[in-house]
Amino acid sequence: MNRIKQLRLARGLSLDELADLMGGIVTKQALSKYELGTSMPSAPVLNQLARALGVKAMDLWAEPLFEVKFLGYRKRAGLSERWQQSFEADLSRKLEERLKLQDYCYSNVSFDLPIRSYEVQTEGDAEKAAELLRAKWTLGVSPVSDLTAVLEDHLVHVLETDAPENFDGISALVEDKSGKIRAAAVVSRTGCPGERQRFNLAHELGHLVLKPTRKVDEEKAAFRFAGAFLAPRHCIDREIGTHRSRIRLEELLIIKRRFGLSIQALLRRLLDIGTIGDSQYRWWFMFLAKMKWRRDEPEPLPPERATWLKQAVHRCIAEGFLTVEEGGRILGEMLETESGPGMLRRKAFLKLPLEERRRILEAQAEKLREYYAKEEDWKATETDDFHEPQ
Repeated sequence: MNRIKQLRLARGLSLDELADLMGGIVTKQALSKYELGTSMPSAPVLNQLARALGVKAMDLWAEPLFEVKFLGYRKRAGLSERWQQSFEADLSRKLEERLKLQDYCYSNVSFDLPIRSYEVQTEGDAEKAAELLRAKWTLGVSPVSDLTAVLEDHLVHVLETDAPENFDGISALVEDKSGKIRAAAVVSRTGCPGERQRFNLAHELGHLVLKPTRKVDEEKAAFRFAGAFLAPRHCIDREIGTHRSRIRLEELLIIKRRFGLSIQALLRRLLDIGTIGDSQYRWWFMFLAKMKWRRDEPEPLPPERATWLKQAVHRCIAEGFLTVEEGGRILGEMLETESGPGMLRRKAFLKLPLEERRRILEAQAEKLREYYAKEEDWKATETDDFHEPQ
């Protein structure tokens, strides 16, 4: 994709809107020619175009170093073509920036995600795949306390996007010019409670590693993988039991916090491994619907926060690979030009109540007045005692 078009789509702009944003100095037809490469903008137009797109002029012609391949949307209904184009262009741009940071900060870390490596002929094979991946990543059999951190440790970039409610998530692969896979990404929707966010991320991880045959429903296989990855059977059997004729809501809420899964996902997991039967599963889902908990469950968990990008940016700033301004642009926030104890003290000071700040400033001012008064006294004394040598 042409760089100008990618940047325009990433900002969600039509050709008409971009022309308006540039103050009408060019037409949408001219912009279209720039994107097609059949015409070149003049220097003034190029600079104005760069300002409108929020980049440097030189960035408009830089060839993409990586190609992002999307593995498909879980739900397409209601997602307009324009939204998808804008989302994919924006994500491609962000992942390209991340790969540059990754090459600088983590050149000694190899990408070890087994892409499309686990063949799935039955849903049970998806369960086995989850066990194999957990073993490969040495996660043991206990619940994953922070899935986002685990993914980021293995160069699976975790992102969020503002999206319609019918967007649950998507996964993508990042390849270099030689076709070598350099990283992967999983994306969830901003604003989801933690339990849903975690399941969406695990589900998209399943799409990255599973290789289902034609007779297997890929979505069902990814769901089974997600449940098994977050709640291993051995751990379920140990903490809940191998068979339950009855289970209380209070217990489900405790288990929800323990595994970081929604009640609905837990019930499905218990059904899949035979801990509960069909009749109990159906009863619970009728109960959840009656309580209007299908969409908003009680005791939602806080979402996990990705930290890889912020840590990489600050490392690159500290080592001179990025300027503070460039780092702020990547993170989408203003960064302090100074760091260290002085900055921390200022931030702590600004959090104090106004009266407390005034008291501290007045005390500091009084100390300064005393200091300068003593300095004046010293100068006067020194003048009185000074005698020119005979």
